[in-house]
Amino acid sequence: MYPAIGEPMRILGKDAGQGEVKVLPETDDDIWHLYNIIRTGDLVTASTVRRDEKSDDKLRAERAEKKRMTLGVRVEKIEYDGDGLRMRLLGVIEEGPQDIGQHHTLMIEPGEPLRIRKAHWKTTDMERLEKAAKDTVKPRIVFVSLDQDEATVAVLRQSGLKEIVTVRSMRSGKQYDEKGKPFDYHGEIISKLSAVATPDMPLVLLGPGFEKELLADDIKKLPKGTFGQLYVQHTGQSGMVGVNELIRGGMGAQILRDSSVGVEMEAVEQLMAGISKGKLAAYGPSEVAAAASAGAVETLLVLDSVLREKDLDGVVRDVESQKGKVIVVSEEHEGGRQLAALGGIGALLRYDLQPQ
Repeated sequence: MYPAIGEPMRILGKDAGQGEVKVLPETDDDIWHLYNIIRTGDLVTASTVRRDEKSDDKLRAERAEKKRMTLGVRVEKIEYDGDGLRMRLLGVIEEGPQDIGQHHTLMIEPGEPLRIRKAHWKTTDMERLEKAAKDTVKPRIVFVSLDQDEATVAVLRQSGLKEIVTVRSMRSGKQYDEKGKPFDYHGEIISKLSAVATPDMPLVLLGPGFEKELLADDIKKLPKGTFGQLYVQHTGQSGMVGVNELIRGGMGAQILRDSSVGVEMEAVEQLMAGISKGKLAAYGPSEVAAAASAGAVETLLVLDSVLREKDLDGVVRDVESQKGKVIVVSEEHEGGRQLAALGGIGALLRYDLQPQ
C-alpha cells in the first residue's frame, strides 16, 4: 500500500564549508528526489543496522546481534526501488564506530534523516532539493481506466505513472467467483482501490463507453469520505493508453493540470509539436546549449537521468538568467520516454534561431 501523503521534505541544516546538507525525507516522492540528487562519490551518513563485530572471535562475531548505529558510506552504487518506495546506497564505510573500510548498504526511507556530503553541489541539485522542501505536497491522483472487459488502476506520483493492478470483468468468461457467487466487477475494483487510495487523493474514472459512469454511481453510494474528489473523464481507449491520452489531451480536470507529471507531459507535447512544425523548438545537447547561450530558450526540458549523469549547470544558468523556465522531466512516464528519444534534452524557444 502506498503511504499516506506527508509534509514536504525538510532541510535540517547546511554546512557550506563541508559541502554537507542534512535532510529529512517525509514521503516516497522525497526518496525519488534524493535518487536524482545523490551520486556515486558522495558521502552519505544515516542510521543503519550492522552486526557488532568488536569481538576478535569470528564465531562470536557471526552470531552477534545487529545493532543500530550511524555510519557514513562513500557511495559506489545507487538502487531505487519504485515499488518498495526506498533507495539502497552501497559503498565503503568511512565514518562510524566500527568496520571502517568495509562495505555496507544504507536503506534510505521516508521518516529517516540523512546527511549528504558532496565535493561539489551542482546548482540544479541544490535547486531541486530546495524546491522539494518548499513546495506544497499535492495529493497524488488515482486513476481507474476501464471498459466493459477490464479496469486498470494506476497512481500518479512525482516520479511518474505507476500501474497497480488490472481487474477483469469476467463477463465474457467465468461469471462466478471461487465461492460460487456472481462476480462483482465494480466491487472488485473498489476493493483494489481501497488498498491504494485515501480521501486525500483525487479519483479519476476514465475510458470509452458508459462503464465509468456506472462505476461512479456505485462509488457515490459508499460512505462519504471513502475516497477523494471524484472526476469522470471520457477517453477513446482504456488501460494505461487511456491514462496517457487523458494527461496529454488537455487533462480535463484542474487537478491534472496542476500535477507535476501533467506539466511535464504537456511541455513535451508542445516540444514535439514544435519539432514537427520546424518552429520554436530545439533538441539535443549542442542545439539546446546554443539556444540557451543566445537567450532564446523560454522553457528548458531535461530528463532527470540526463541531469544525474551530466553537468548542465551552465545551460541552466543561461536559461534562468534570461528568465526562462526549467522543467525536469521524469523518465518514468510516456513524456519522459519521448524526450529520451530526442537525447534527453529539449527547449521551447522565444524565437527561431534560424529564420525560416
